[in-house]
Amino acid sequence: MESRGVMGMSENSDDPRRRIIICRCNDVTLAEIEDLIGRGITDIEEIKRLTRIGMGPCQGRTCMPLVLGIIARKTGKSPEEIPVPATRIPVRPVMMGVLAGEMDDEE
Repeated sequence: MESRGVMGMSENSDDPRRRIIICRCNDVTLAEIEDLIGRGITDIEEIKRLTRIGMGPCQGRTCMPLVLGIIARKTGKSPEEIPVPATRIPVRPVMMGVLAGEMDDEE
């Protein structure tokens, strides 16, 4: 029996693409990315929102190039034709201790 994962995609454990991890920070597999592309979702921003790729500790340094390559291969576009997600910096400076949870924002 198969279960349902991201956005109702099938999680057939026999699919070898389920064992290929694209985003190690958020455990996103090749099958999840290819299933979204197969459903017509080829915008990397939308894939990012649905799977949280690029939102882990590496901030996409590992997975974004891989996802760009997968989108390019599946759509026939060159990687240069695919717009990359915009980097968004905090609106105001944030102390590293706040981000690490070691201090309050008011300190």
